[in-house]
Order: sequence, then C-alpha cells, then structure tokens
Amino acid sequence: MPANGAPTKITQGSQTKGGIGESTLRPDGTLKVTGEFAYSSDMWHEDMLWGQILRSTVAHAEIVSIDTSEALATPGVYAVLTYDDLPTEVKHYGLEIQDTPVLAHGKVRHHGEPVAVVAADHPETARRAAAKIKVDYRELPVITDEASATAPDAILVHEGRDDLPQGPATSSGPGGTPIAGHVPHPNIVHRQPIVRGNVEEARRRADVIVEGEYTFGMQDQAFLGPESGLAVPEEDGGVHLYIATQWLHSDRRQIAPVLGLPEDKVRMTLAGVGGAFGGREDLSMQIHACLLALRTGKPVKIVYNRFESFFGHVHRHPAKLYYEHGATKDGKLTHMKCRIVLDGGAYASASPAVVGNASSLSVGPYVIDDVDIEAIALYTNNPPCGAMRGFGAVQACFAYEAQMDKLAKRLGLDPVEFRQLNAMEQGTVMPTGQPVDSPAPVAELLRRVKAMPMPPERQWESSEGADVRQLPGGLSNTTHGEGVVRGVGYAVGIKNVGFSEGFDDYSTAKVRVEVVGGEPVATVHTAMAEVGQGGVTVHAQIVRTELGVAQVTIHPADTQVGSAGSTSASRQTYVTGGAVKNACELVREKVLDLGRRKFGSYHPAWATAELLLEGGRVVTDGGEVLADLVDVLEGESVEVEEEWRHRPTEPFDLRTGQGNGHVQYSFAAHRAVVEVDTELGLVKVIELACAQDVGKALNPLSVIGQIQGGTTQGLGVAVMEEIVVDPKTAKVQNPSFTDYLIPTILDTPTIPVDVLELADEHAPYGLRGIGEAPTLSSTPAVLAAIRDATGLELNRTPVRPEHLTGTA
Repeated sequence: MPANGAPTKITQGSQTKGGIGESTLRPDGTLKVTGEFAYSSDMWHEDMLWGQILRSTVAHAEIVSIDTSEALATPGVYAVLTYDDLPTEVKHYGLEIQDTPVLAHGKVRHHGEPVAVVAADHPETARRAAAKIKVDYRELPVITDEASATAPDAILVHEGRDDLPQGPATSSGPGGTPIAGHVPHPNIVHRQPIVRGNVEEARRRADVIVEGEYTFGMQDQAFLGPESGLAVPEEDGGVHLYIATQWLHSDRRQIAPVLGLPEDKVRMTLAGVGGAFGGREDLSMQIHACLLALRTGKPVKIVYNRFESFFGHVHRHPAKLYYEHGATKDGKLTHMKCRIVLDGGAYASASPAVVGNASSLSVGPYVIDDVDIEAIALYTNNPPCGAMRGFGAVQACFAYEAQMDKLAKRLGLDPVEFRQLNAMEQGTVMPTGQPVDSPAPVAELLRRVKAMPMPPERQWESSEGADVRQLPGGLSNTTHGEGVVRGVGYAVGIKNVGFSEGFDDYSTAKVRVEVVGGEPVATVHTAMAEVGQGGVTVHAQIVRTELGVAQVTIHPADTQVGSAGSTSASRQTYVTGGAVKNACELVREKVLDLGRRKFGSYHPAWATAELLLEGGRVVTDGGEVLADLVDVLEGESVEVEEEWRHRPTEPFDLRTGQGNGHVQYSFAAHRAVVEVDTELGLVKVIELACAQDVGKALNPLSVIGQIQGGTTQGLGVAVMEEIVVDPKTAKVQNPSFTDYLIPTILDTPTIPVDVLELADEHAPYGLRGIGEAPTLSSTPAVLAAIRDATGLELNRTPVRPEHLTGTA
C-alpha cells in the first residue's frame, strides 16, 4: 500500500473460482477413497476404556432379576451399570415422545434392547464381562401387527403412556405432540386423517375403480460406518462427547437431563460419520458412553460391531397400505381413499412425523380433489422404526404408483400419458388445502425421462459368448439368456423438504473473514453434521460466491455455535446454506463499511456504486477494482453469527388434516429397464434413468451423486433389502450383511440423470432439497418394470425369486 494509505490498484475485477454452480470436489473425497479419513471409530484417547452394551435376547418380557456380580469381578472391568444405577430421576429420552428408557427397566420391549453397560480396559474384556451378566426374563406375548396391537384384550406395549414426558419434535409437528385422545387405542402412537371433498359423490362419477393392498418391508439404513463415539470427562464435572450423529444439539438436549448436567457442560463435537440416512437421528450409545465416562473418570469409547448396529438404530417403517382410486373413461382421476398402517416398533422415535408425511403425501404428485386418507403408526414389539431417507413418502409412493399403473391398464392408456394427464403443477392445491406455490414440473419430468435413449437389447451377448455379469443372477452363472424377458416401468414421486407441521426450523452459521499469511481467508462454523451429503463443499462455495474469498476453512461442527438442526429432510443446503449466505451478506456489509472508512475519500465509487467482493478484491458492479481485500482487512477481522429460518408452517388439523404443513416440495421421475429370468425368478436392473428438478444445482457433481445414491437405495428395497422379523417371536432373523443384502457395484445399473433447474423464489439461490426424492420413485419404477416383464401383480417389496416363480 502506498505511504498515503490509498488502495493499491485500480484494475478490472474477476470472478472467484469454486463458487455456486460449479462442480467442486469434496475436501474429504480422496481421504475416504484411500481409507485415510478418520471416522469416529478411529478415535483414540490416552488411558481410554471400552464400553459394551448387553442387549435383550427376547422381544417382550418382564425382567425378574439382573445379577452383575460376576461381571464386576472380572479383572479389567471398571464399571457395570443398570437402570438402577442411573444418576438422576430422568431415565428416559426420545425425539418427540420421551418413551425410551436409557436402560431397560421392569421389562424389555424389543429384541436387542439395551439392558446393561460395561466399561473395561480392553474391548474383549468388556464383551466377556457383559456376557457374564445374568438376566432372568419372564417372557410375555408379543405384539407384532395391527390385529394384535389393537385387539380389545391387547397387551399394552407402554402402560400408562399418558404419563410419558413429551419433548420437542425433530422433523414434524410442534413440541409436545399429543399422545392420547386423538388415537383410538393406546398401542397407536399417532393417527392423522385427511379429508377433503366428497369421496362418495366422486366415486359415483368414476367409470373405473381399482383397489390394492400393498406391503412394504422394513429397510435398514445400512450405513457403512457403525455407531461409535468417545466420551471424555472434563475437569469442571462436565463431559465432551465426540460422536457420529445427525443432530448435535438434539443429542445434547436428550443427554444432559439424564446426566444431571446443564447443557453447557455437555460439549459435543462431530466425529467422522460413515453415512446416516436417518439412522443416526436417534440416540444410540451417546448416553451410555457419557454415563460410563462420568462414573469411571476416564475416557470411554464405544464402537458397535455390525451385529449390534442392526439393533442399535431405528429402521424404515414397514407398512401395510390399502388404496382405492377412481377415474373417468377419458383418464381423469375422480377420487382416492387410502389407509396406511406403519409399524413404529417398540418406541415412538419419529413415528408421529412419519405419519404426517405419509398421510399428507399419500395422493402423490397428482390432482385429486376428493380424498379420504388415514395414516397411523403402531407400537409393537418389533424393532423401533424412525427416520430413513424419504421418511413416510417412500411407502406411500410405492402404493400410489402401482395404482396408477393399474388404472392406466384398465383404461387402455399409456402409463406415462395417464400420469401426465393428472399431474399436479404450480398452483395445485394439496389434499391438506395447501397450494403449491413453486414450480411442480411433474409432467415435464415424465416427458424427459421417457425421452431418454433406451439401453440396447440383449447386452449380455458378445462374439465371445454371454457376459454373465449382464444377466439376471450375475456371476452366479445361472443362465445364459434362456427365458429372460425385458420390462420397462415408470414412476414419479413427491417429497416435502425441511421440517414441517409448525416446527421452528432454523439453522445457525458463524462466518469470519481475516488475513492469514498475507491472504484473505474465510472460516465457516456451523453445527451441521456432514454425513456424506457434501454440505462442507456447498458452504465453501457459498462463501466464495458471496465474499469473493478463495481460501475457505470449514470449522469442525460442534455445540459451540448455535444449532443447525438435523442433517435430514433434505434441508441442510436449504437451511444451513441459507444461514451461511445470510451471515456472508452481513460480513460483506461490514467489510465494505470498513473499506469506506479507510478508503472512501480516494474514489467516489465507494459512496456511489454497488460494491461487490470478487477475487479477493472490492469491485464495483461494473467490474472496477477499488481495493484488495487484504488492504481493507489489514490488522482487523470481521465475524458474524446469524440464524436463518424458512417460511413458517402449521400443524395439520387432527380431524381433517387441513393445514399449510410443508415448506417446499421436491419431484423426481424414474424409468426402470429390467431383465427377468422368469424360470428362476432372478432380476437384473439394466438401467434406472432419472429426471429431477433441483431448483438450482449449487454443485452439479454432488447433485448427480445424491440422485444416483438415492436411486440405488430405492433399488435395494425393490429387489433385495428387508429386515426379516419372526412374526411369532418378534426376533430379528438377519442382523448382518451376510443375510441382509444391499446393492453392490455389480447390482447397480446405469443411472443417467437429467437435471432440471426451475428456481423456487422462496429458497436461497432458488435451490430445492434433492437427497430424498429419487429414493421414492426408483422403487415403484423397478416394480412396474418387473410387472411389465412378467404380468404378475407384485404388491409387496422387496420382490424375491419365489414371488416371480409362484413358489412363495
């Protein structure tokens, strides 16, 4: 800078690279691919103990006695805790309803429920000691379905549920979700009817009526990094928990009362997360690790093995869905009636919110003025179910899309044209009475996905013989093409974005800009859980766009900054991205004010022009550079912490279901191409083409990855993924990746993606949450293609070989 203090240069500005709309690489990508990324299970602390959980071996039983003496006498064991050892009167937790005991008390309600915890100086010692704990059970009848749950003489899963504490919801509904009065039986967690128009009158106008009963299996999130965490006691009597989670502040809210600590003494830092998909929204070992650390005075690490992981987190709700649709002979939908029964398992988790989504989105992306809808979630002795990608809308989409194909077939109409004829658009009124006030390009997405080139026929054939990898059965080499039939199917879905039903959905971001090593550097600090969705990339892109600073540091997520909410509901880019954008805008104004005070007298543009930050410089909107950012910030820094909220929503009426419950909708359409060996019942998905509206692709590479990932999870539940629970004992039969199958690279088809960008004027940059929508429509598209190939009705998922060969 010249001696007189004037800015150095007057040149033309340039855009900062790596901003919004560019495909920037993830900072953690290479580390994860090479195995160098530090996951929560890799954490280590000097003098660390290992925690181990003893789980129930039965699904429903009274606990007659627990004998821990032999475990306590084991050399190397520092502590053994049961329910009676908990330090405070608060001994339950929960996302919406605090019905989950920290450790089982009185009875166990599901297979694998935590009964006791052990801390020892070696993980094998902890496992052996836990196995020495003697629990005497008196088994009780199990509740496994609606019939057993709502029978007049049904055993109650939760006695005295009117007395259960109620806490803030996580995904839908205000705090204190009612747990009695609006449900017809104590074994029903939540009920949401939606009634609009006059179904009986509309039914008389229908020329064709189709009905269907559908079964949706229990899916596991199957994230690759099992639950793990490290709790470290601190000198002030508090505890610092390093944890793989989806919502740091929600965890802390539930943990602190059980420990008897104020929230500011429960410090939490996000550890490396190996995927989530909803399975980390509930607590797993968080409280257990903290209890053991505070009891022993030593750091305690807990890492679930894969077997434990299947018991240690919630799953996707299995469902029974009963649908009726009517249509006129020219293809217009007249009415819809449905009843959706979701199995919430032993504890509430997010079931009330899942019911809200399933009911309010049960019509799908179609115009139907007359509807009669009911959705419920049950308490049973099956494994607890809660959040998973798609969150209630997945189950509904499977059923209503099958219904669309049935109607089209009965009417002799093309299934895509039939859907387009009834497709919703901007301005359509949802069955809840809420108008859709942003683009809803359902017909266009269907047109685009249908227009995509079809994959070649008989790809397995080559001059050198059949390539078995391209055939049903793959490398099992069960067929060389005999009896293989191709099928094509379509589906489209609608998913809400963000927390709904009156939840105060906000996020917080702290942005700081300063000079480090002679360069302007920005730091972003949020509590957003990076679970693989790529938020760390987007936040840096927003800062580069808004502040023109190339070097951006992402501060580790922790509770030393305000809440960012959960990494779920496709909301983080929308809400935390909005908070980062807002904070940047305030930082920019402060930086410009600083520049005006320092250099305003040297150039009139400081006072008269629209000023921007680009390429590390202050520029006018015409591109004239007024100063380097380094000169403006010399000796100073600027920091802002800012919250951002989306538009308010409201709860659905518990009688009619009316209300402006959602803030934004996301749409995706799929075309599935499958080949089926009809003799062996084997399916090969050749292609899953997708068209999706994303509003604005902030990082196109990440957008494609999210769509392809969600599509693959939908494929999994279509043809292979299901947690099998014995209906007589409610015991899980396949808690491992040996028996619970997920798609591998050999199962994953080609997934071409057509991205549409129609901006939502209410959202930052016009963006639309994208992560969940492709999980909806991929499943019914695959089922539709298999039906097309086989002519079978196939009303359950996943489809198994016995369903295709008639041996089920």
